[in-house]
Amino acid sequence: MSVVKLGSGGVKVTGDDLKPLLAKAGLELSPPLVEDYTTLLSSLEAAISAIPDDKTVLPRPDLEKYPRTDIHIPDDTEFGAWATKVTAKCSAPTSDLLKGRTVALKDNMAFAGVRCTNGSAMVDWVPEIDATIATRVMDAGATILGKAACENSCLEGVSGTAVTGQVHNPYAHGYSAGGSSSGSGRLVATGSVDLAFGCDQGGSIRIPASSCGVVGLKPTWGLVPYTGILSLDATIDHAGPMAKTVRDCALFLEVIAGPDGWDDRQPPFGLEGDRLKFVAPVDGVLTKEPSKMLDGVKIGVLVEGFEVPGQDPNVLASVKSAIEKLSSLGAAVSAVSVPLHSGAPVLWTCALPLAGGRQSLLGDMDGRKQFYLTDRADLIGPKLTQAQFDTLGPGASNIYMQYLWVQEKYGPKLQGRSMNLLKATSDAYDEALKDFDVLVMPTLPCPPPRLPEPGVDEGPLTFLKRSISLVSNTCPFNNSGHPALSLPVGFVPALDDPSVKLPTAMQIVGRKYADADCLKVAAAWEKAFDWKTL
Repeated sequence: MSVVKLGSGGVKVTGDDLKPLLAKAGLELSPPLVEDYTTLLSSLEAAISAIPDDKTVLPRPDLEKYPRTDIHIPDDTEFGAWATKVTAKCSAPTSDLLKGRTVALKDNMAFAGVRCTNGSAMVDWVPEIDATIATRVMDAGATILGKAACENSCLEGVSGTAVTGQVHNPYAHGYSAGGSSSGSGRLVATGSVDLAFGCDQGGSIRIPASSCGVVGLKPTWGLVPYTGILSLDATIDHAGPMAKTVRDCALFLEVIAGPDGWDDRQPPFGLEGDRLKFVAPVDGVLTKEPSKMLDGVKIGVLVEGFEVPGQDPNVLASVKSAIEKLSSLGAAVSAVSVPLHSGAPVLWTCALPLAGGRQSLLGDMDGRKQFYLTDRADLIGPKLTQAQFDTLGPGASNIYMQYLWVQEKYGPKLQGRSMNLLKATSDAYDEALKDFDVLVMPTLPCPPPRLPEPGVDEGPLTFLKRSISLVSNTCPFNNSGHPALSLPVGFVPALDDPSVKLPTAMQIVGRKYADADCLKVAAAWEKAFDWKTL
């Protein structure tokens, strides 16, 4: 690597400064080399001292155009759903697509002047910028009402770990609302907001959507910018819409999709025009008579999606019944097998610790071309302190322990090996989708579990047993990047009490950047059938 210049200024590095660094690295240098490197590192220090403050280029919001008032932590959190309340809207919106609609942000999204907990007490952080998609909904005329609670560090699928308290299922108090976008699912289901953001790295839009009986779409990877949102692993980060109806989901997606010039998850060209139109395709389906709404649509029933260990027979029966109804709407429905689907959750598990621990918990986004949340990263450091570790929930603490273990025992090879194998899985879905427009399967293997008693520390093992196999049908599509929509299709009995009825859902997966196909199939089913009566 070339040296820009040799100069003085900043910190003068000495041989004594190098000794502990070399000892830690297991290196020995001769005196002449030590002298050379003290000069070279002093030049690096001079360069570092010359860098201007990045706050001069922060995309801070115009608070006159996007005013926010009444920022407070509510006494009534609506059974855990709200983390922080605020009222914010644009004084000069550029469209009226969301005029009159109310929106909740997930509490891992930056919104200037409003605390962002990420579901954890690990750091106290009040951002100075707005997430791109928060600005987009205000530009479309929506009013933001606050931050929806999310699970601890966004690393839980059961809604019992948020620093703001447990989030209860809208259909059965004491049961999980899903996670990690738990508050978002509940607020939409109860009508407290019209729309809510979810973020999804293993199922965190679709799990609460299924659990709460709402529509949730994990868009194609890169369709929606992730700028200003806390990352878990950039290769699986997705932000997307949660809504009461499919059409609202399509409308919400149309507002937030498209490049923002910051996020390197997004393609440099091609995201424009009709690729960003989702309402018109849905409306085109809804104007047809029911028996012809899905004429010409080929739907593949993913065999392996019904072979998840521990699947509840009531969930299987409900989803199979929903799939059978698609034929009456004009679709051609037949089975398809993608054997690699069954092994994808194991690969997701092995690929996650190194990147997830570093990016999610330590805030190290090294190697990305994106907006860096440097003010929050300053609050953490190269490793967690004991106090920070003690704030983590079961899933987050497990990821950190896995990060330490993989870093020590395997290094980057395990992640690389897993990612290479996951490419083959993604290719297998692409191959199946040459013959079908969408694939369908259950979103989740079981209905939402009962939450632990408040204040009871069960330990990570007992808590995490609630979510065994939970992401088997959801996480594969985070790695592959295909769009995946969860549509409520009925109620099933709770596993521990048959008198308690909880929502279940069908997952619809489409070709990359063909999110509209998922929405069209879901809209047709939703128009023809009332899931609450099934």
